[in-house]
Amino acid sequence: MLIKHFFINKIAHSSYILAGSDVCAVIDPQRDIDIYIEEARSLGVKITHILQTHLHADFVSGHMDLAEKTGAKIYVAKSANCTFDHVALKEGDTIEIEDIVINVLETPGHTPEHLCLPVTDTTRGEEPVCVFVGDTLFVGDVGRPDLFPDMAEELAEKLYHSLHDKVLKLPDFCEVLPAHGAGSLCGRAMGAKWRSTIGYERKYNAALQIKDKAAFIKSLTEDMPPAPDHFSRCSNINRKGPALVSQLPRMQELNAEAFKEMLEQENVAVVDTRSYLAFGSQHIPGAWSLDFNGNLPTFAGWVLPTKKDLLVVSNSFREAEETNVWLRRVGQDRIVGYLDGGMAGWAVKGYRTNYINQVSAEDLHDKIKGSDKFVLLDVRAPQEYEDGHIEGAINIPVADLRERHTELKKEDDIIMICSSGNRSSLGVSILAQHGFKKLHNVAGGMTGYSAAGYTKRCTVCQNPHGSRFYSKVEEVKTHFKQ
Repeated sequence: MLIKHFFINKIAHSSYILAGSDVCAVIDPQRDIDIYIEEARSLGVKITHILQTHLHADFVSGHMDLAEKTGAKIYVAKSANCTFDHVALKEGDTIEIEDIVINVLETPGHTPEHLCLPVTDTTRGEEPVCVFVGDTLFVGDVGRPDLFPDMAEELAEKLYHSLHDKVLKLPDFCEVLPAHGAGSLCGRAMGAKWRSTIGYERKYNAALQIKDKAAFIKSLTEDMPPAPDHFSRCSNINRKGPALVSQLPRMQELNAEAFKEMLEQENVAVVDTRSYLAFGSQHIPGAWSLDFNGNLPTFAGWVLPTKKDLLVVSNSFREAEETNVWLRRVGQDRIVGYLDGGMAGWAVKGYRTNYINQVSAEDLHDKIKGSDKFVLLDVRAPQEYEDGHIEGAINIPVADLRERHTELKKEDDIIMICSSGNRSSLGVSILAQHGFKKLHNVAGGMTGYSAAGYTKRCTVCQNPHGSRFYSKVEEVKTHFKQ
């Protein structure tokens, strides 16, 4: 038996190949599936099984593409009510791959239809050597049950029983293979390691130390990080079966004139993936600022319109192609054009551009000490804001600006800040779309402001490989040690 691990940064998604001598299974595949085909080829095995632990919320899965290219069967929970051709799984079912036996546990909680898949290598023993836990159990955390708001408490209770009555009954040496790691919003406090063991998590996982069911439910239904818009969309896409990537629109290379002509059509939006500094210097009016080097897929799935064709401004065609891949991973399938020649090509045509004033940490501090009137808008998540913020700043998370811009006055000078400058640049682009003119972005964000010595260092910066909600995790640990 051989297990190969694949990890996608930004969305922090883990998938796996489980291989025997001649055939293999792919567990929770990503949408761009060539990596599995190439790996299977190098291992000399055939992909015959595609296993889904659940209907993933944060990305569009590659099960349909992989089945179409390999002829493998898709295995998914019967309770998922999927509409594509599949083998429906329920509690007690088994899947055999040569000398490998995969048992099926129904473990609702993170989602209603969730499965965990303990794996036994019968050539070595009778007990499971590992378990594919999907998003039920993570390294240092458990799956969040609040993605279905009307069912949050019900799912939290089911998660409690799934963990304590089933998953934690597995041997302590059983290896835990989750579908996500640190950086994913499918949990709140995931560790940076990709794998763990049942015994280690039983002893050190903060959520599993909460033995009282009511307290466990409360801990997972209060003060949770916001769930991006695409989480509900992706679940439904995965249930119905995503469109094959081969059938999606091709991204065209467009010169400035053709790009402008297409932009003037209805139902078209521009996504600018250059750095916030480049965006601030010159950008196409109305463009969304989504830095390629930031968490591009999460915020693209969160804020970009789903009913419009998307045009991309990037540093290069290669970056635009990678942007296309990232956006497709979160269900944004309507990327139709790329600005060949970039903003330089746009500028030499004499077309209109906008710019955003970039404010340094020193400039911001001078303004705070001075007498100028302005609004300091902190667009980080509420948990980050609570961990530390500049006195007088108001907090509106960046995605919420799409609706909550009405709480701001267009005549005010608005200085926007986040942790680095990326999300605040996105926030600036959103407000600009709604007619705000006096906009400024803090370059370096709270990271730069704290480095300049004007505030404490942010917890996120101290723990770059951990959860963005690390401070809340420490509160939980402290509470249950007392």
